Amino acid sequence: MRPLRLAATLLLTFALGLARAGGLSDLSHGEASSGLKEALTKGADYAVSSLGKDNGFLGNDKVRIPLPDSLKKIEKGLKALGMGKQADELVTTMNHAAEKAVVEAKPILMDAIRHMTVDDAKSILTGGEDSVTQFFRKSSSEQLGQKFLPIVKEATKKVQLADKYNKFAGQGAKLGLVDKKDADLDGYVTHKAMDGLFLMIAEKEKSIRQNPVGAGSEILKKVFGALG
Repeated sequence: MRPLRLAATLLLTFALGLARAGGLSDLSHGEASSGLKEALTKGADYAVSSLGKDNGFLGNDKVRIPLPDSLKKIEKGLKALGMGKQADELVTTMNHAAEKAVVEAKPILMDAIRHMTVDDAKSILTGGEDSVTQFFRKSSSEQLGQKFLPIVKEATKKVQLADKYNKFAGQGAKLGLVDKKDADLDGYVTHKAMDGLFLMIAEKEKSIRQNPVGAGSEILKKVFGALG
């Protein structure tokens, strides 16, 4: 066994001994590690497969990406001028761009699982109901943003209305009328795509925690049942 892996194993055992949930003391470090990795993998699989398909964002009201609230007047104005088709096209393009980007999330999330630290494991085991989701958010947000942005740019540059959006929103940001993170269409869609991804991971995490028996895995049942 590699020294680093051995040290991680020993530390994880120690972390389990310190865990707040009493039921965890009955788990071996191997069981806890396997259960955590399976839960993380299931959350990643569920989120990517749910969103990384045609209408994965557009057809899901929980993650569908709208124009920012501060720029709803653009959508209303376009429709008032008989340009509702262009406004709808922009929203559709934003969501399809997010769907294409999310497909690329799986390797990044899997890499985060492989590099999970002892502190990460302890935080997940003894943390709140969204500790798995928060682990991914903390460990993967930067890499996801870097991966998503060029994909989103490629999709949105085909829509000329995106340039008008960026110009208008940029002026609004300078005047303090628009949140700066919403002033660039590509950045906005990238941010929303990540939010949607983490929301779906949280949805899967919640279902595992609430019903570990129904997760279809003995190790998930044992580990998350001990947390209940």
